[in-house]
Amino acid sequence: MRFSDLLGMAAVALARHRLRTGLSLLGVAIGVTAVVLLTALGEGARKYVSGQFQALGTNLLIVLPGKTETTGAFPGFGGAPNDLTLQDARAIRRRVPQAELVVPVAIGNETVSHAERRRQTIVIGATKDFLEARRLGLAHGEFLPDIDWERAMPVAVLGPDLARELFRDENPLGAIVRVGDARVRVIGVLEPRGTQLGLDVDEVVIVPVASAMRIFNRSSLFRLLIQVAAHSELAHAQQRVVGIISERHGEEDVTCVTQDSVSGGLNAILAVLTLAVAGIAAVSLTVAGIGIMNVMLVSVSERTSEVGLLRALGARRAQVRALFVVEAILLSGAGGAVGLGVSWLLTRLFLAWYPAFPAAAPAWAVGAALGLSLAVGAIFGVLPASQASRLDPVLALRKT
Repeated sequence: MRFSDLLGMAAVALARHRLRTGLSLLGVAIGVTAVVLLTALGEGARKYVSGQFQALGTNLLIVLPGKTETTGAFPGFGGAPNDLTLQDARAIRRRVPQAELVVPVAIGNETVSHAERRRQTIVIGATKDFLEARRLGLAHGEFLPDIDWERAMPVAVLGPDLARELFRDENPLGAIVRVGDARVRVIGVLEPRGTQLGLDVDEVVIVPVASAMRIFNRSSLFRLLIQVAAHSELAHAQQRVVGIISERHGEEDVTCVTQDSVSGGLNAILAVLTLAVAGIAAVSLTVAGIGIMNVMLVSVSERTSEVGLLRALGARRAQVRALFVVEAILLSGAGGAVGLGVSWLLTRLFLAWYPAFPAAAPAWAVGAALGLSLAVGAIFGVLPASQASRLDPVLALRKT
């Protein structure tokens, strides 16, 4: 009996019971769809996070107040023994030769209003170098002036969405807006950029850092952004920064974060989560395999006479066993192919709704899902195939 004969007979047997075959195929298809789709979303999340960090450049060092230990809180939260001040930022700019840019940043929530329009939004206090450090661009006007960090100046740069909401079709340049109780003049509007690391840049207000600290009535900075000349100098610059702050504060009470460490850690977490959800989804393939086994056991009981005739015509037990295994693999393989098609379609639909999210199933996930579906058919088809091969041809023919 040739392999083509086995395929033909298996296809005819499956087509004979369309409803039963369709339900078994559906179980495999759902399992494969879940594996591939969840993997595509997990991989998309990993690429999205990596892209967010790459958009900021690769030579950025972020300094946050508060020392993070293995059992401590997330850096920047939970309080710090000493404030991170403008004087600290000056010392770093003066004593760290690798630092091309040092940007002190203060952040808070405040009400921004113009005429009768108002809204609560994020206010960022920064310097002129913030534009380059965060890889932002200007659509209109100019950015913050090059002034002394401790000088408060009543000027502001708006995100494009906020400018549109406050001014509608009017030109915001030169207009006065209120940030909390402070009156500031709009000197620029940012280019649309969307969300960066959880912050919607299109809806922020950027003012000089001293102005922000006065508005929020605080003396501590939220963080320092330090851009070094070369990626290879990040480690040395980090050591210098920690040494300077420790010397000034009498203890090491800051956390230095590089983009590599954060993106690498998040990538590792997302990779584990992707594998975890894919593994959970793969359980449904096992359930589908049990369904295939049950279908094949019923098929064996219904085709006793067929098996007896094959054995009487000279078919060997191995050939009978192969027939039922091929039938199970054909069933699970068809379900796997349907699942791949459905997952591709759902991924395309997701991308149509969220084009900025790079959801795409990696090749290994597609291959693993299809291979697993074929393996499920082969594994769970062995028991029914073995039972069919052990049928006595004489007894089988008597049941006709």
